[in-house]
Amino acid sequence: MAAEHKMIDPFLPELMRENNGGRIISAGCSSYGYDMRLADDGFRIFSSVYGDEIDPKRFDEERSLIEPPIRTADDGAKYYLLPPHHYGLGVTVETFKMPRNVTGIALGKSTYARAGLLVNTTPLEAGWTGRLVVEIGNLANLPLRVYVNEGIGQILFFESDEDCGVSYSDRGGKYQGQTGLTFAKV
Repeated sequence: MAAEHKMIDPFLPELMRENNGGRIISAGCSSYGYDMRLADDGFRIFSSVYGDEIDPKRFDEERSLIEPPIRTADDGAKYYLLPPHHYGLGVTVETFKMPRNVTGIALGKSTYARAGLLVNTTPLEAGWTGRLVVEIGNLANLPLRVYVNEGIGQILFFESDEDCGVSYSDRGGKYQGQTGLTFAKV
């Protein structure tokens, strides 16, 4: 279905567990879903350095978020360091194009969950198109490496026998067509 409807681009048809001879957090097609990857072109961490509150109705990314540097591990893998008890926003490598009869649910991966990372459960509604913004929280007491171009979460897909009556696109959803990190909108 991913190939037929061009639902995922770029698409990894098999589950990858290594890249260039090194182990990675799995990415690509899994049993009934897809392990999406975190991109390196849009990661921000919430910080009180410049702001004193977050208002989702009047979101001020300049005062609420900071951009951490991308780091390089000894094995060459790239990552962001998410401080303890901090929340961040990233964006997937993949662009998703959901058919009118398919909805997806993005969930966290157990590898990260066992290290303290919480990935927000996010719907990919029928008719939605874009790169998925991934909301993550480090629940641990230590800084946590969040690797780019490796799996950050899994999407489970649910197919209906018929098209939905009103799709996300039909409603003119506010996050339709996002191509990078998109902040809270009302």
